[in-house]
Formats: sequence, C-alpha cells, structure tokens
Amino acid sequence: MRRIAVTDGMADEAVERLEQAGCEVVRQFIELQDLLDGALAEFDAVIVRSATKITKEILEASTPGLKVVARAGVGVDNIDLDAASQLEIPVVNAPRASTQSVVELTVGHLLGSLRYIPTADRTLRSGAWAKKELTGTELYGKRLGLIGFGRIAQGVARVAQAFGMEVHSYDPYLPGSVAKKFDVSMHKSVDSLFKRCTHISIHCNLTDETHHLVDSERISMMPGKDPNNLPCGNHIVNCARGGIVDETAALQALENGHLSSLALDVFENEPVDASSPLLQHPHFHGTPHIGAATIEAQRRVGLDIADAVLVALSGTLPETTVNRSSLS
Repeated sequence: MRRIAVTDGMADEAVERLEQAGCEVVRQFIELQDLLDGALAEFDAVIVRSATKITKEILEASTPGLKVVARAGVGVDNIDLDAASQLEIPVVNAPRASTQSVVELTVGHLLGSLRYIPTADRTLRSGAWAKKELTGTELYGKRLGLIGFGRIAQGVARVAQAFGMEVHSYDPYLPGSVAKKFDVSMHKSVDSLFKRCTHISIHCNLTDETHHLVDSERISMMPGKDPNNLPCGNHIVNCARGGIVDETAALQALENGHLSSLALDVFENEPVDASSPLLQHPHFHGTPHIGAATIEAQRRVGLDIADAVLVALSGTLPETTVNRSSLS
C-alpha cells in the first residue's frame, strides 16, 4: 500500500480520492527535526502547501523511500528543485486550481485601492464620516501593467478590460503572440511597462532575477496621470510572491507621495511583523496570503494534486511536473 504524508492540510474529498485508490494517507504536520531525521523516508509521497519547507537535507534524508513531492498550490519556492532533480524525485504542483480565486482577489485589491475601501471602513468604524476626503478614481480608461502574463495575469486582463482598462504586460518568457490574443500590449522591457502604466499588478515567480524587481527606481518611473493627463496616482498590487516588491522602497514611495497605494497579499517575510511601519501607513492595505483561500480553490487544489500524485506513483510524469526537464 502506498503511503502519502499530507503535512499542511488538504480537502477531505481529495483525501478520499487517494484512499479510494488504495493509498494510506497520514494527515499530520511534521516538525523540522523529524523531517531532517528522515520521517518522510517512510512515505512514497508527501503533499505540502507553503508551511513545510522541503530542503536538500530533508530530501537526502528521505531517500530512497520518497518518490514524489507535491505542492498543493502553484509556487514551489519552498521546495529545493535542484536537489529533487538530482535525486530523481519529481515535483508536481496544481497550477490551475487557484487561478480564478487569485484573479478575483487581485481585482478586489485594485478596487479597494482606488476607492479607499479599507480606509473608508476604518474611518467609519472610528466614528468619522469622511465622505469628502475619500474621493477616488475609476479603473475605466487607466493603463494596467501586468508583470508576467500567465494564467492568472490573463484572467486579470480579461476583468480589467471589462472595466475599460488598457492592459499592458511584460513577460520575457512568452511570445508576443500570446498577449496579442488577449488584445494586450507586450513590452520588451519591464522599465517600459512602469513608464507607461499607473497601475501595476505582479504575476511572476520569485527568482534571483525578480527579487526586488519593483524597487525605488522603477516606482519613480510611474507616470501618475492617465492617458487624458488626469492625475490618478500610482498603484501597485502583489498577489504573487513576497520579495518581488522591495517593501522598504515602496514604503518610502508611499511616504513621499509618488506611490498612491500599495496592496499586498504576500510579503518578503511571513507572517509579517505586526509592528512593521508599512502596516501602519494609511495608503497601504493587505491580506495574509489568502489568494487561494476560497472553498472552491481548495477543493480544486486538493483534487488536482491528488490526481497528479497518483499518476506520478504509477510511474508516469504528470503534465504538472515542475522539474520534468531535469529528470532523466
């Protein structure tokens, strides 16, 4: 009987699918020291979310028993892909399951920023009727720049266009023909995107290349005016990965007024320190990494990753194998 460790939680329906396939599923968080001591060597597969980090040392301690590492979600920055590939362990994820949920949260943050929804709620609760102070701007007619143009960015583009936004993108890994299908203008450089757009939304992975991609220099390039030369401010949303936005630089831009709003669902260090000056700024609002935290997404994530694990354990590489090209 195949044994599967689920360390960070999983939908009941997905667990049932694994059990119906004849697998023993152990749902339990495993402490770091136990992982380093080889706790996963007793399992054929491990399914993690973001809480469990699968390092080179843990992978080496888990062989030869562990045959599959599965990420119930999209990002795999908590898994050492190079080490897994060297040990011939496939790493699979569920890239499609949370797309719609992240799209909707991104758009929610955009709307919240432009219409001062978090600020309006706070002032109302404090007893103030700040109607005159909370004049916002519309999405209609503004330029939205998407850093990365994968499934989530494409979904955001569709919604933004429905609001009447002019959508631009930068993605060095996609041909321009992909953006053309969505009537999106593809830029050859990220600097060009910042110079053109007053609204920026981030949809790329965190890599050495993208770490602090959004820094003080690029924020300063944002124009602050719409195509009709009306002041609309500059706005940044990140529901992708923490660390892409230089939070110190963004806070400075909020303080000097060049950045009108910053909305983050992800942070460089999570959980974010409650005493962080960024959290105290009136033009910042955030959520605690809840992009995929919907009932629908969690169901899809669980079922998709269960199917991928079963395929991998059968000896076939699933379509969603992240390190496919590095496996022999």
